[in-house]
Amino acid sequence: MNEANPQSGKSNAAEFTVSEISGALKRVVEDAFGYVRVRGEISGYRGPHSSGHAYFSLKDERSRLEAVIWRGVFSKLKFLPEEGLEVIASGKLTTYPGSSKYQIVIDRIEPAGAGALMALLEARKKQLAEEGLFDEARKQLLPFMPKVIGVVTSPTGAVIRDIIHRITDRFPLHVIVWPVRVQGETAGAEAAAAVRGFNSFAGEDSARRPDVIIVARGGGSLEDLWGFNDEVLVRAVSDSDIPVISAIGHETDWTLIDLAADMRAPTPTGAAEMAVPVKAELEAELAGLSARLKSATSRNLDRQRQAVRSAARALPSPDQLLALPRRRFDEFSTRLGRALETSAERKRTRFNAIRLSTSLLTRLLRERRSGFSAIAGRVRPEPLVERLSARRENIGRLVARGDQATDFALDRRRRSVGEAGRLLASLAYPAVLKRGYAIVSDADGRTLMRASEVKSGAALSLQFADGKAAAIADGKGAQEKPPPKRKPNKTDKGGNQGSLF
Repeated sequence: MNEANPQSGKSNAAEFTVSEISGALKRVVEDAFGYVRVRGEISGYRGPHSSGHAYFSLKDERSRLEAVIWRGVFSKLKFLPEEGLEVIASGKLTTYPGSSKYQIVIDRIEPAGAGALMALLEARKKQLAEEGLFDEARKQLLPFMPKVIGVVTSPTGAVIRDIIHRITDRFPLHVIVWPVRVQGETAGAEAAAAVRGFNSFAGEDSARRPDVIIVARGGGSLEDLWGFNDEVLVRAVSDSDIPVISAIGHETDWTLIDLAADMRAPTPTGAAEMAVPVKAELEAELAGLSARLKSATSRNLDRQRQAVRSAARALPSPDQLLALPRRRFDEFSTRLGRALETSAERKRTRFNAIRLSTSLLTRLLRERRSGFSAIAGRVRPEPLVERLSARRENIGRLVARGDQATDFALDRRRRSVGEAGRLLASLAYPAVLKRGYAIVSDADGRTLMRASEVKSGAALSLQFADGKAAAIADGKGAQEKPPPKRKPNKTDKGGNQGSLF
């Protein structure tokens, strides 16, 4: 009686929990396939997990089998798994109740030859390389500071958010996203159309033409990334006039556009870092260069000032420049004064020596007339008059300069004599006596310079500014203490000098 009663809604079927079903399936699979050898192509291998275990899958043209290698077994393997290789894996077949999947727990692995996809990829790579699409000569340099960046990727994935976030942090600028599928049969054709579309911007769209194109996608298996091995996409990237950065998968992943692109980034975030510099670093570098420029300018100005000061010290002073002309002027003025005096004296002597008489004057006039007549025959009167007038003016100027130089020399001599007289008057002993001093002499008129030279009872002569006075020494001399000073009165002429009496 296992049929259900539709009226009551009850069934006689056994009731199991999810864990019981999962456990029963696990036992059935493990009993039926205790130890197996499976041939397949490794897919989705990313190396060991942080826990030390390795997770990937084995696949053929129709099916996929999840695989796991525990940490203890992985460290003992002679042959490590590699993405895309066809291998023979030995292990136990079991289930994973947490996700209702069956998997093989591998304890031994050996190569079985390259997979079909890897063989196709290598053949395509060789063909495109022979055409020169991967040559370094075709690659372009990335612009240092682009204004617009074009991104070819899925608009809904985490890749575009990571790229925009990194660009915003480093150097905010305009980003244009060309949405494409990044997985599937049409992924390669859509990405190729996006690259060609960015290169075809012209006219009104030329302002939005990117300076750099980033083709990006997150990580995945060889099948997931197969669209970026498409020959059409590789040719589009190689022919692009705009520099292209490929950022497909993780650092261990590689596709054919990585070889054709101008730059390969390990991750999409790394592509954003390659595309734009860090604005803060540029500002800091600019500030440093500005500070260096200011410092260099200041040092250059200091060197120029020092050079000017050194040149100024090497130049002679105005007094040195004028010393020789002044000396020559003084010599010429002295010589001119003496020459004028000598000439005047000579003229005076000749004039005094002339004895004027009627016959002499008649003879002189006759000689002058004959001389003038001879000259008048050779020279016109007008130039002669002009020359005589010029000579007369020149002589007048010379006489005036001579008088001026003579007066100047006499004034200088007077000042010199006056200064010497004042100096002599200030240094002469009468001036000293007027300041309250006296000259002490003995009876023989010899001037006494020390108190020890004064003898007791000796007659002394004291010379003051207004006359002399006689005195007798009392004999106490310099051995006794000087008498106490007395208050000067109005009749004292020597101030606080004291008395010898």
